[in-house]
Amino acid sequence: MSKTLIRGAKVLGGEPQDVLIDGGTVAEVGSGLSAEGAEVVEAGGKVLLPGLVDLHTHLREPGREDSETVLTGTRAAASGGYTAVFAMANTFPVADTAGVVEQVWRLGKEHGYCDVQPIGAVTVGLEGKKLAELGAMHESAAGVTVFSDDGKCVHDAVIMRRALEYVKAFDGVVAQHAQEPRLTEGAQMNEGVVSAELGLGGWPAVAEESVIARDVLLADHVGSRVHICHLSTAGSVEIVRWAKSRGIRVTAEVTPHHLLLTDELVRSYNPVYKVNPPLRTERDVLALREALADGTIDIVATDHAPHPHEDKDCEWAAAAMGMVGLETALSVVQETMVDTGLLDWAGVAERMSFTPARIGRAEGHGRPVSAGEPANLTLVDTAYRGPVDPAGFASRSRNTPYEGRELPGRVTHTWLRGKATLVDGKLT
Repeated sequence: MSKTLIRGAKVLGGEPQDVLIDGGTVAEVGSGLSAEGAEVVEAGGKVLLPGLVDLHTHLREPGREDSETVLTGTRAAASGGYTAVFAMANTFPVADTAGVVEQVWRLGKEHGYCDVQPIGAVTVGLEGKKLAELGAMHESAAGVTVFSDDGKCVHDAVIMRRALEYVKAFDGVVAQHAQEPRLTEGAQMNEGVVSAELGLGGWPAVAEESVIARDVLLADHVGSRVHICHLSTAGSVEIVRWAKSRGIRVTAEVTPHHLLLTDELVRSYNPVYKVNPPLRTERDVLALREALADGTIDIVATDHAPHPHEDKDCEWAAAAMGMVGLETALSVVQETMVDTGLLDWAGVAERMSFTPARIGRAEGHGRPVSAGEPANLTLVDTAYRGPVDPAGFASRSRNTPYEGRELPGRVTHTWLRGKATLVDGKLT
């Protein structure tokens, strides 16, 4: 593999430095580096980050290849600066056996745009009744360590306790989609002033918060790890903050859209804003930003949820829930966290690379940009600002809430173990 010299990059937003990639590793970091025969990338003050890691992605394959495939999803990931993604289990068939998770893992290996780590289902068929083959999935070639019924809540406390006890044996983690189903029957959007005015079924914050409260107590009782998916309310923040103060082994994620968008957008009745959990209030958004800044919320995860046009271009009640996010996540984080002064670029690297890699045990990812480390890197033009155009997405689906909206930052280059997957904003 040829050498690459990245010249004048702001490593984690610091002073400009040169970074030499030799083969699959970072060979040297310093000033005035030279390498005979190396391909030179003039960074010109752009920010160099470790490759991003997404702990919550829906790749849809097998079963819903009309909305996304492992190939198109990983191409979207590379376009957004990701070098590793964790693929959720709600496929068809469900990823609840060693055979299915190995299929997804091997597809990721074949396509090569980023590493794909499958997430195994907690229960058989996501039905919440019987534990899936957790041990077999962990012992498979895919080496599954994260388990989730995302899309559905593990609502039975006994099943959740058993899952936490089981994964403790290999220091795995259960990632919970916190949604009490009895409290969200017929729910269409956040319960509040807007839902009352629009006459849409309300989705109360307590449906999320009650499950989180129960699960952190269960994790404490068992001594196991629990991860809270797409945390969305100010009350949920307070529960996680309390749990961490008690030393409970809980981590939490927030999506980019919950950092930026509010339920006021639902007034348009545009189904692009229909998502699970729903968009909340401005108060919730501000609480989520503060919690991400102070470390109560550990990471940003996209919950990339692609849907074909026909599943979104319909009346609100019939529309599917979800938004694509891999190709816009870093821009939204820059808009909401960096440009507001809540985080610097080193903090972004912590929350979008280092910590998600640690939680999911993504080997070789979330490593410092220093000599001897794997060359999983992302170069970002932070001075760029422009409108989002979904026609240029690498994802198979276009259900973005940001179409036409101006956002800052643009990923120009991505390297996976020294191999460029994105060059000058174009996939290789």
